[in-house]
Amino acid sequence: MEKEFEIMNLLNQKQELTLKLNSLVYGSIEIRENDNKKYIYVHYREDGVPITKYVGEFSEELYNLILKNSEVAKTLKKEIKTIEKQLKSLNYTDQEIDSKVLLNIDFAKRHLVDTIYKQAILEGVATTFMDTENIIEGGKVNNMTSTDIMKIVNLKHAWEFILSPTILLSKTDFTLLCQINKLVEEGFYYTAGKVRSTPVSIGGTWQPDLPIESIIKEELSDIINKKINDVDKSIELLLYVMKKQVFLDGNKRTSVIFANQYLISKGKGIIVIPVEATEEFKKLLINYYEGKDKGEIKKFLKENCYIEI
Repeated sequence: MEKEFEIMNLLNQKQELTLKLNSLVYGSIEIRENDNKKYIYVHYREDGVPITKYVGEFSEELYNLILKNSEVAKTLKKEIKTIEKQLKSLNYTDQEIDSKVLLNIDFAKRHLVDTIYKQAILEGVATTFMDTENIIEGGKVNNMTSTDIMKIVNLKHAWEFILSPTILLSKTDFTLLCQINKLVEEGFYYTAGKVRSTPVSIGGTWQPDLPIESIIKEELSDIINKKINDVDKSIELLLYVMKKQVFLDGNKRTSVIFANQYLISKGKGIIVIPVEATEEFKKLLINYYEGKDKGEIKKFLKENCYIEI
């Protein structure tokens, strides 16, 4: 029992460190110029594979943040390696990712631009599919505010984060939820990734109570442990985070990505609200918030928003 407890404790530590590492933007910095503007890209390796990622338009603040993050990443990687050595000494071997999950990762990546575009529209971001694709690929767009562009860039980073095999092998829990919100709201609020401590107002007559961390952890655990199928469970996670309004902002974006991390980790597909169904979903969501829903929104999500692979 002592050995099992030690392994579990080390795995929890490794998960927390991995979540922190994958939420960072770090790497070897490259600055590219286009139309007299400078853009920052980073180069790094993931599982031995060289990766280049667009970060954003150049600024001294962003440049220095990446330098700082790179130092933090080195420390985190050393700590993870130390834990891996300890696990090895206890004869623990890493769990291999299921082939169904690998297939689901590829499926989600192929639909990534479309998924992010639909999420952006749900949030009222003034974008087109083409502009969304250009932003994700690091290209230039016109007639979009820097705020809207940053929201799309943040969505990209959050999706890349949850599509990492390491994160898909991690628990779908409160720690992961906070990391996703931190990525979604990066650069907007200093409280990104933290449970809100101020009241918020939502459309309709309903106003959510202030969230309490211990209760959120317990209620998330209750959903995960329900004896229902994985698709229904992911829908419940999505609706729970939306209604609870855990964070100051970005709850809808966070909840969709959080629910998808669970669903993809089971190899069961993805959930995304289609553009043409956005208004209907918002109406159903208000009814759900106000306690008037009789199961319509869950049925709507399963029939109109769930994509099986």
